[in-house]
This record gives sequence, structure tokens and C-alpha cells, in this order.
Amino acid sequence: MYFNEHEPYVAAWLRNLWPGAAVDERSIVEVQPAELVGHRRVHLFAGIGGWEYALRLAGWPEGREVWTGSCPCQPFSSAGRNDGVLDERHLWPTFHRLIAERHPSIIFGEQVASAAGRAWLAGVRTDLEGLGYAVGAADLCAASVGAPHIRQRLYWVAESAGSRWSARPGRDGETDGWPSPEPRRLRDARGLADARSERRRQERGGPPGGFWDTYDLLPCRDGKARRVEPGSFPLAHGVPGRVGRLRAYGNAIIPQVAASFVRAYLESEAS
Repeated sequence: MYFNEHEPYVAAWLRNLWPGAAVDERSIVEVQPAELVGHRRVHLFAGIGGWEYALRLAGWPEGREVWTGSCPCQPFSSAGRNDGVLDERHLWPTFHRLIAERHPSIIFGEQVASAAGRAWLAGVRTDLEGLGYAVGAADLCAASVGAPHIRQRLYWVAESAGSRWSARPGRDGETDGWPSPEPRRLRDARGLADARSERRRQERGGPPGGFWDTYDLLPCRDGKARRVEPGSFPLAHGVPGRVGRLRAYGNAIIPQVAASFVRAYLESEAS
């Protein structure tokens, strides 16, 4: 398994979450196609490994090849400079170069769901179809899996012609040693969060809930308070690693949303 993530703080986070995986801290523009040979699961713009976690939640077969990449959203976000393809952080051409050289069978990606993001996706679709891929996409929000915020994003998948795959007993493939589709330490953390949510629910009454049943409120400079995942604090000024954590959270996908998209793809194969 291979991760490419140029932020040192986030790369260290990846090494803690996914021991044994190859973590490449270089800029993606320095990555050469030949360096990805032998890796069945390739995560570019990896962040804190949200796509890998999503694949495991969705039950993606360990031996099946898959690439993922959530290209930087800043050039296409309404909160950014709105430079679009002229922004130096527009890195789809680099991602496209690696895909064209290695031609992975399945690719999953994500982008902000702004008007500029939709135009970006249209260009990506054209590029990938030119390489022989079929492309599908969905506009999904975090609230669709019960999260206490919107976080609207475009999720897309590209399938190479003839790439349909079925698991076979004894199929050779890369394994990272985890005994189940979900890493133990992440599984344990999620279990603790679920237990905490259930305890709070029982204290105040109401219907059963899950991981997103509770939330913390984050006061913002505009005077509003926004709901965030419980346990995200402390993010206060002066806390060690605060900036790194903020960048990691801010650039991360919602794995549960991505997992629902991946599951839908797997279900479409089975139908």
C-alpha cells in the first residue's frame, strides 16, 4: 500500500495509522509512474488516509487494485482565490499523467461541489474517457450519513474497460496484515465514540444514535457556532500540533460518505 502526502505532520499521522505502508512525502509532481509498480492500493493526496479507511468500511477486497485521489480543492473552492486551473495547486494534470502511464483498473476521487468544482469534474471526465475509462459521479453531503454538517462534495469513480473483477479463493494480492477490513486502532476508536454517543443519548433520552449522534460546537469569527465531530478538540491556540491538526481535518474527506459511494459501486458490479 502506497500513500503520497507532502505535509510532514500528516505523513507522520499516516505512519501511525497504517504501519507498514509506504508513505512518500515528496510533492506529487516528483512521483514517477515506475515508482508505483507493485502497489495494489495507491492513495495520492492521501491526507490522513480517509480513502483507505473508506475502502475498508465498504468491504473493498484486499487483493483488488484501486487508486484514490482527492485533488486539492482550494483552486475551486468558493472560499479560495478562485484562480481555478491557473492556481499552482491545480494538480489534476499530474494525477492524469500518472494514470495515463500506469492505467489502474479502478480510480476513486473527490472534489468540492462548487460550480468551479463541477466544471473541474467535467474536464476530468473528458480526460479519463480519452484514456478509455467509464466515469460516474455523485454529489453527496456529510449529512447523508448522519453527520451534523453539510460538507457537500463530488465523488467520482473511473473504471477501465475490462476491469470488472471477482474475488477468487487464493487470489494473490497485497495485504497489510490487518485481520479485518477495518484497522484495529480505528475500529477501537470508533467503538469508543459510539459508546460515548450512546451514553449521552441515554442521559438526555431520545432514539438510539450512532457515531454522529452528538457533536461539539465550534465558535467562529463570524459569530456563528458550527457543529463538528465530537472529540475534535482541543484545537485552541497554543495547543501543540494545532495547525497540523486543523490542516489535516480541513483537507480530509468524510470516510463514511466515501464508503457509501464505494459500496454503491460494488453493488452495481454485483447487479
